[in-house]
Amino acid sequence: IQLVASGGGMVQPGGSLRLSCAASGAIFNIYTMGWYRQAPGKQRELVAGVMWSSGRTYSADSVKGRFTISSDNAENTVYLQMNNLKPEDTAVYYCNSLVRGIDYWGKGTLVTVSS
Repeated sequence: IQLVASGGGMVQPGGSLRLSCAASGAIFNIYTMGWYRQAPGKQRELVAGVMWSSGRTYSADSVKGRFTISSDNAENTVYLQMNNLKPEDTAVYYCNSLVRGIDYWGKGTLVTVSS
C-alpha cells in the first residue's frame, strides 16, 4: 500500500492550505485514514482522521474549528483543509492509514507558516 501526499508549502499566518493523500495498492479493509504532524524537536502527533466505513471524523483540540478532514472513499483519498493557519502549525505532515491492523505512512509534506 502506498500513500502519496501533496499540497504542502509556505503560507502566511491566517492563510489556508489543502493537503491531499491518495492510497493505492492492495486497498481493502481500510480502518482509518488521517494526518499526523511532527514539528522540529517534538513528537509526532495526531492532527485529524476519519473512520473509513462510517465517515466519522476526529481531530486534535489544537486544530478544531480551523482544520477539516474529508474523504473520497471511491478514490481512496483523504483531504485536510487547513484554515487560519498559525506559526505553531509549522511541521512536516504525514498521511497515515490503518489497514488490516498495519499502519502505513506516506512521505511527509512540509507546511511552513511564517510571515
